[in-house]
Amino acid sequence: MKLLALLSGGIDSPVAACLMAQRGAEMVLLHMDNRPFSSDLGVRKAALLAEALRRATGQEMPLYMAPHGENQAVNKERCQSSYQCVLCKRLMLRTAQAVARNVGASGIVMGDSLGQVASQTLNNIRAEQHGLELPVLRPLIGLDKLEIERLAKEIGTYEISIMSDGGKDCTAVPSRVITNASVKDILDEEAKVDLGSMAARSAEKAKRV
Repeated sequence: MKLLALLSGGIDSPVAACLMAQRGAEMVLLHMDNRPFSSDLGVRKAALLAEALRRATGQEMPLYMAPHGENQAVNKERCQSSYQCVLCKRLMLRTAQAVARNVGASGIVMGDSLGQVASQTLNNIRAEQHGLELPVLRPLIGLDKLEIERLAKEIGTYEISIMSDGGKDCTAVPSRVITNASVKDILDEEAKVDLGSMAARSAEKAKRV
């Protein structure tokens, strides 16, 4: 079984990737490059986290990077600001699905923990993954932050994940984030942009690093 894990620079996603590797899945990693809405540190952390995961699991774990910032800019310009984070997740998932097919993966892994942040409410999760054909696995869904941090320390990713350059992780995050998006709401916002083409373009530009 081959799976593609979305890898941010945070604490949760590398733990999710490691747990699925420990359950026997062959893992491929995909980092969505959010620049200019995040700094170069995010890209550097993704590379360091990939190395740490290789050491922890003994797997090759190839790392791909795909552009995401230009898509964020389009959504920021054309869509309601409160939907920025949900649309961001939809774009990442659509891009991940296309890259997964390209590398022969049969599912997507995310580090979501239910209700931990605004984009991870149950309604938002349902809206974010609406229409996907590949399954989305969330091995951390029922864990709390302390449990996830403990696992991150055990596998050696925690200290990398908490590295900071003093800036915001993502400057595209609006002051008000929708927490109860419906599928209809998200499709209405999505109609303002060509989300499918944006995701396809990002997937085409994904490069192994």
